[in-house]
Amino acid sequence: MSAPQYIPGHGLLTGRTAVITAAAGAGIGGATARKFLEEGARVTLGDAHARRLKETEQTLADEFGAERVTSLPCDVTDEAQVQALFAHAEQAHSGLDIVVNNAGLGGTAELTEMTDAQWSTVLDVTLNGTFRCTRAALRSLRAAGRGGVVVNNASVIGWRAQSGQAHYAAAKAGVMALTRCAAVEAAAYGVRVNAVAPSLAMHPHLVKVTSAELLDELTRKEAFGRYAEPWEVANVIVFLASGYSSYMTGEVVPVSSQHA
Repeated sequence: MSAPQYIPGHGLLTGRTAVITAAAGAGIGGATARKFLEEGARVTLGDAHARRLKETEQTLADEFGAERVTSLPCDVTDEAQVQALFAHAEQAHSGLDIVVNNAGLGGTAELTEMTDAQWSTVLDVTLNGTFRCTRAALRSLRAAGRGGVVVNNASVIGWRAQSGQAHYAAAKAGVMALTRCAAVEAAAYGVRVNAVAPSLAMHPHLVKVTSAELLDELTRKEAFGRYAEPWEVANVIVFLASGYSSYMTGEVVPVSSQHA
């Protein structure tokens, strides 16, 4: 099946302010940043890769206006850096409405060969990092008292077993559980917390470092016979961040065409 037509913005996030983690580069975070800007939002970008982050900020600022885009390097395993990112966002855009927790780290290792360091590193970025940013988001949104939205990036692997992915699957299943529990707590002050769960989203750089055999195996599992473009996942994040999902909280929404 051929790639779908790109969907232009419709002003769904006009006047809203957002923080997006792991937002540099060509993946889901970068695609979400662009989509949010196309939908009228102002964005603060975070990423552990400072040089790539600055390049992303400059590219988006040139296209959408410097007053709508700012960034600060942020390693989500460092609580001080998380606090600094949220403080920067609130100062730069006079408040905060939406937080997208996109940071995550994968890897492949059979459980019998997996080291404590491999396990802990994936869990600390993918699950603990989402916890730190969700905590910061809820504190900020509760204090502001005007509601808001958190969208976490989970994965279908949180539901489906895959060899060599025990650490990543455990982390993403944890993100799903964190999302549901945070949603129950945050509803009391008008904040919604949901998650997306992509199956196979790829960008050109990722395709280059993925073997043709593995890519063929993965795409065969998809009903459309292709991987998702990052912006297709970003479209669902926009939906969850917008008023169109006003009655949804604690939900994990698959962005997938997997049939096996």
